[in-house]
Amino acid sequence: MSEPAKDRAKDRVCVGAIAGAFGVRGEAKIKSFTEDPSAIATYGPLESEDGKRRFDVKVTRSIKGGFAARMSGIATREEAEALKGTRLYVDRAVLPPPDEDEFYYADLLGLRVEEEGGTLLGKVKAVQEFGAGDMIEYSPAGGGESVLIPFTREFVPVVDVKDGRIVVVPPVGDGDES
Repeated sequence: MSEPAKDRAKDRVCVGAIAGAFGVRGEAKIKSFTEDPSAIATYGPLESEDGKRRFDVKVTRSIKGGFAARMSGIATREEAEALKGTRLYVDRAVLPPPDEDEFYYADLLGLRVEEEGGTLLGKVKAVQEFGAGDMIEYSPAGGGESVLIPFTREFVPVVDVKDGRIVVVPPVGDGDES
């Protein structure tokens, strides 16, 4: 019996996503989330978030916004386009360990979100990658809608994975307090 995907979440890291089809011969456009974008094909088979599909990936060329790649099980443009938005994961064990001041975004999930004085604001729900800059999404401690904070040193000056917390400096309002 295979373990549920939820229990495996900490054992896998999202390394990319299928951004659609490229060309007419079944190549897929892949956006890589790895430090060295071309390394995405070197970690072995990539799998879908639900773990139901596995893909051997062969990068064929660099293209704007990512790479064109041949993926096992994808033979047509329509098949590649149908997988648009599919996030691609690898077992954490195949990735190099992060350096002392580095971390994987997966390491941030569930960390406490605190203000500089130590006041608990909530817990990290996700790291969103919107293209213009990454955002930390956290669930407020008192409930309510998720909050997004730009993931920059200005707004997130401390990331302390060992102690299970990040420190945020909430953005100041626009001053229009009428």
